[in-house]
Amino acid sequence: MKTKFLISCISLLIVAKSAKAQDMHFSQIYETPVALNPANTGFYNGYFRAIANYRQQWASMGNAFNTIAISLDGGLYKSKKRKGFVGLGLTLFNDRAGAANLNNTIALINVSGIIRTSKRSAMSLGLYGGPNITSANFNRLTYASQYDGNKIDPQQSSLENVAFRNYTTTDLGAGFAYEYQKVKTDQDHDDVSSFRLGMAVHHINRPLQEFGPGSNYKLPVRYVGMFTSHFDFEDTKFSITPAFVLQSQGKAYQYVTGTFVKYRVKMGTKVTGQKTENAFGIGMFYRSEDGLIPKLTYEMGDFAVGLSYDLNLSSYKAASRYQGGFEIALRYNVLASSLFEARSEFRAPSSSSN
Repeated sequence: MKTKFLISCISLLIVAKSAKAQDMHFSQIYETPVALNPANTGFYNGYFRAIANYRQQWASMGNAFNTIAISLDGGLYKSKKRKGFVGLGLTLFNDRAGAANLNNTIALINVSGIIRTSKRSAMSLGLYGGPNITSANFNRLTYASQYDGNKIDPQQSSLENVAFRNYTTTDLGAGFAYEYQKVKTDQDHDDVSSFRLGMAVHHINRPLQEFGPGSNYKLPVRYVGMFTSHFDFEDTKFSITPAFVLQSQGKAYQYVTGTFVKYRVKMGTKVTGQKTENAFGIGMFYRSEDGLIPKLTYEMGDFAVGLSYDLNLSSYKAASRYQGGFEIALRYNVLASSLFEARSEFRAPSSSSN
């Protein structure tokens, strides 16, 4: 039954076509879990998680897109005696783009409910909501009507009569996630096989974009389908993490797929009581109709750093000169271990060693 469920969900994702997404986005799938799906809030191996992301895109074109995200989330009332617990999180975004410095600042509260469905599986339902403040310096915009025959003259009248303004909206979204995990314990290490399926709906309320008076444009709903996984090769130090993410918004849709190959420098084991591990990973991902995304990651116990760079291979490469976007992610995850184990099984963070 579980196998049929997995095959059916993956098939639904693969039949979709590719295109370009419209919302702000990051390339590092595993380092933006809450941004992709609110059901991922608190739904991970640990008790507290903090992730910081920075992305700069189209720098070669000038007026680069700069995006920053900070997410904090954790689980409340976690215990192996309970079949479920609550996830709570806060996500902050800031995105600046273009000559007018179009600026989006978003603050979202994330809430989820995670329920154990068997000894090896769990599911989560999540919601988010919060304000989205949009502003820009419209005086920096120039128009074709200001072309004097040789160049754009900003001092010349644009002949435009649009009363642009800044505005604030409320954004709402929801998501679902299901995870299956199998752990094989040996004398010297644990081998984990797991996969997660998720679906999310963003901008459910379709907030009105009020750049000018009388504007009736509403932000389209964005749909996200996710498959992420982790497979340790038994009796080796190697792991792979295949992933597939599909996003659709309005008439645009896009997918990102690829995998990391990780080498576990130091492996976690229940025999020694050490629950975390050190690992180095190199990966390659592909964004549809856009380009390749080589990635590096290093995990050192509770800390991790991820680096990636988008190599633009679309028709836009004539202008971008193959330069897409640089991205860095920093993650701190307290007490990374089995999802439903009790806090009392762990050492205090200050006494743990890696």
